[in-house]
Amino acid sequence: MSEDSERLAQALIQFREAEGISERELAHRTGLSRATIRLHESDEGRLPLPFAARRFEEVLGLPPGSVPARERETTPLELPPDPGAAAG
Repeated sequence: MSEDSERLAQALIQFREAEGISERELAHRTGLSRATIRLHESDEGRLPLPFAARRFEEVLGLPPGSVPARERETTPLELPPDPGAAAG
């Protein structure tokens, strides 16, 4: 866990405790899944994707750009060969 992701995890947990809300309610407020909330509050947390970072900033009342985000991981999509393409 990076220092930035650890700070985010602590901020999310402290926010939930101060508000007296569950992971489910935080997910509702951010528009993110409970799994995403759980991930970013856990020891396995990593930096959020940019859209999630913005949602966290909004709910935590932080200025834009204050939650570091990771770049979207892109994996090339490999499709199986088109069986009709070889016919000729």
